[in-house]
Amino acid sequence: MTDNDLVGFADPNAVSDNDEDKEITNMKKKVPKKSGGFQSMALSFPVLKGILKRGYKLPTPIQRKTIPLALEGRDVVAMARTGSGKTACFLIPLFEKLKARQAKTGARALILSPTRELALQTLKFTKELGKFTGLQPAVVLGGDSMDNQFGAIHGNPDIIVATPGRFLHICVEMDLQLKNVEYVVFDEADRLFEMGFGEQIHEIVNRLPESRQTLLFSATLPKVLVDFAKAGLSDPILLRLDVESKLPEELTLSFITCRPEEKLAVLLCLLKRIIKSDSQIIIFAETLHHVEYIHQILDKAGISNTFIYSNLDPSARKINAAKFQTGKARVLVVTDVAARGIDIPHLDYVINFNFPAKSKLFVHRVGRCARAGRTGTAYNIVSTDEYPYLLDLHLFLGRPLTIMPTTGSIENAESAVGKMPQTMIEEELAELINWHNTSTDLTNMQKVCSNAYQQYIRSRPNASVESNRRTKELRINEAGVLPQYSNVPSATVDLISRMKNYRPPGTVFEIGTKTNSTDYQAMKTKRTFHKENILNFHKKLEKRETDKINAASELPQKVDLPSSNAEEINATFRRVIVPKKKSSDELYKISKKKRRVVKRDEEYYIPYSASDKYTEDGLAVNTFATEADKAQMDLTADTEEGRHLQTQLKKWDRKKKKMVTIDKDPKAKKIRTESGVWIPATYKTNRYSMWKEKSKINEDVSEDDSEEESPQMQNLRTAANTHWARHNQKLKEKVKTKNELKRPEQILKARKLLESKRRRHGGKRNKSQKNNKRKR
Repeated sequence: MTDNDLVGFADPNAVSDNDEDKEITNMKKKVPKKSGGFQSMALSFPVLKGILKRGYKLPTPIQRKTIPLALEGRDVVAMARTGSGKTACFLIPLFEKLKARQAKTGARALILSPTRELALQTLKFTKELGKFTGLQPAVVLGGDSMDNQFGAIHGNPDIIVATPGRFLHICVEMDLQLKNVEYVVFDEADRLFEMGFGEQIHEIVNRLPESRQTLLFSATLPKVLVDFAKAGLSDPILLRLDVESKLPEELTLSFITCRPEEKLAVLLCLLKRIIKSDSQIIIFAETLHHVEYIHQILDKAGISNTFIYSNLDPSARKINAAKFQTGKARVLVVTDVAARGIDIPHLDYVINFNFPAKSKLFVHRVGRCARAGRTGTAYNIVSTDEYPYLLDLHLFLGRPLTIMPTTGSIENAESAVGKMPQTMIEEELAELINWHNTSTDLTNMQKVCSNAYQQYIRSRPNASVESNRRTKELRINEAGVLPQYSNVPSATVDLISRMKNYRPPGTVFEIGTKTNSTDYQAMKTKRTFHKENILNFHKKLEKRETDKINAASELPQKVDLPSSNAEEINATFRRVIVPKKKSSDELYKISKKKRRVVKRDEEYYIPYSASDKYTEDGLAVNTFATEADKAQMDLTADTEEGRHLQTQLKKWDRKKKKMVTIDKDPKAKKIRTESGVWIPATYKTNRYSMWKEKSKINEDVSEDDSEEESPQMQNLRTAANTHWARHNQKLKEKVKTKNELKRPEQILKARKLLESKRRRHGGKRNKSQKNNKRKR
C-alpha cells in the first residue's frame, strides 16, 4: 500500500508549481458544496494552496466537524483518538482568521503544547501548511536561550508556539502585553494538567483578552479539564469522535510474556528475526537508565539507533529526533516524553519494553504508529509483575483476554497473549551473557537499571484489586507459543516449556543434605504439618480444571441464525401484541405506590434538630464547633535533637537534585501577579534589562512614530545609553527623514530645533561667518 492510496494524502510532487493555481480554481468550480473536501469549506486561496502543497486531499472526521465550527468563531473542546489529524483542525481556522502578516500588531495567536518535541513539530507543520499566507511563527521553549526568545518576541511574530512554563517566564520577565491575541489553542490539554502546568495555564489565561477564541484538544476529558473549560471558555461545543474505539482498526497488537531477565533477549529476537530490517521502530522504556542501557546493547548488536529522554540536552534531543525522522537511525529508544503528540509519518512498529501502568498511556504509546490510515504493529513485552496491568488494559479497551493454549490453536491468535520459542530466546540470552562478561560498562549499567527499576516500582500506581486476584487464576505463565513466532518443532518447544515450569518436590534445605541434619528435619516436620492443606489445594486445582472441561462440553454449539424481517412476521402472525406504553399518570401512581409510607404522629414526635437550627447556625458568631476546629495540639519533640530535626524538615528538589529545606510560609519566594496569582519569584529577574542594554534597543520613540508602533513594542523600547548608540540613532533618523515626505507639524518642529541650535552655538556661527568674509 503506497502513500498515494492512503485516505487524506496525495503525492505532493504530482502537481507542478505552475499548475497549482489553475488546479485549485478548477477544484473550486467543479466540486459541489456537499463534497466533504477542503474545497467545500470556503477557505481562502493561500490556505487552500498550502493544503494542496502539503498533500492533503480529504479531511478526517475530526477535521470535517471541527474546522467549520472554528471558522464560525465558536469555542471548541475536541476529543479524538491519536493520529486523527488534530493539528490541522486548529491551524486551518487560525490561518483563515489571521489572513495575512501584520508586523506592527504583535502576536495574534498562541498555541500551548506540553513538550518541546510536540511544540517543534507544531511549528514545522505551521510553516509548511501556512507557507503561502506569509504569517510568521515563533517558538518559545524551555531549555533554549532566553536572549534569542527576547529577540523573537521583538520581531512581532503573528503566531507563538510555546510550552507554558517558559512562556509565562517570558511574559513576567518582559511584562508582555497579550491584548492583541485573538486565537488560543491548548494542544494535548489533559497532558498539560497532568504535567503540573495548571498554575501557569491559569495565569496565562488571566493575561489574555476575554474576546479571544479558544480551542482545546485532548484525548481524554478529566474533571480538571471540564472545570477549566467551564471557567475559561465561553459557551463551548464538545466534540467526541472515535473515543469509543480508542485504538485504530489498522493497529495490530502482540503480547509476549517472558521472565524479567529475558526481556532484552526477546527485544533482540524481535529486532533481528521478526521485524523487517528497513522499517522504523520506537522502543518505550520506563527510566532514562533503561534508555541508555538499551542504547548500549543495540550498539553492541550492530543495530543503528538513537535515544531521547527528558534530562537530555535540548539540542541533543533535537539532533537525535532528526536522525530518526530522516531515516539515519532505524530505532528510537525513548521514555514517555515522546508518547504524546509526536508524529513520525512512516513509523511501522512500536515496542513496549516495559508495560505501561496506565491504560491511557498505553493508548498514546501505541498511537505513534497506524496513523492517518497506515497499518502498524505494537509489540508488548510483559513480565510477571506486569500481568495485572495487562488485565486492566483489556478491561479498559473492552476486549477479551485470550491466552494461547500450549496445544492446539485459537481463532484470533494475533492479539492473544503468548510466548516466543525458548530456543530463540536462549540463543540471544547466551550472546547477552557473553557481552556482559567481557564489558564492565554493560555490567555496571545493568546494576544501575536494576536499582532504577526498584525505585520505579515504588512510584508505580497499583493495579486494580480484581486484576491482581484474577492474575493468579488465569495462569498466564503457562501460555503457549504464538503461531507467528513458532519456527521450531512443537515437541522441542513443549519439552523446553515443561523444563522451564518444572518445580522440584524438595527445597534447597532438603536436596543434597543428610537425613539427620537439622535443616532436613525442620523441613520434614513443616511439610507433614501442612500436608493436608497442600493436598486440598491440589484437589481444588484439579476440580477447577474438570469443571471448566465439563462446562465447555455441556454448552450447546453456537449457530448464527438469520434474523427475520417485519414482512415475514406480519405474514405469519395475524395479531402481534406489544407492551403498551404507560401514560404519565399511571407512571406517577406506580411510583407513588413504591414510595415508603412513613406514619408519624406529629403531636408526640420529637425531631433530631430544632426547626430553626440552620437560621441559628447562620447567625452564630462564636460557637463550640468553630472554636474546636481552630484549636490544635502540636506534639513537640522530647529532646533537643528532635526539635532541631523538626525545624529542618527537608524535601527532594527535582531541579536542584538535592534535599532542600521546606519553607513553612507557602508564599515564601513567590510574587503576586496582576491577576492575584502567586508564582515563583524566579520568573522575575534582571535578564531582560541586561539583554536590552546589550542589544542597544531604543525606547525613546518620537510622537510621530508612536501611533504606528504597537502597544507591545512601545513597552519594549530602551534609551540609547552609549555614544555610539546615540550616533547610530541619529544616522537612522537622517536616512528615515530623507526618504519620507514631512508633514507641516514635522517641518515646524525641525525649524524650532534648528533655531534652538543656532542660539546655542551663536558664537561659533559668527566666527565661521567672519572667516568666510576674510577668504572672500
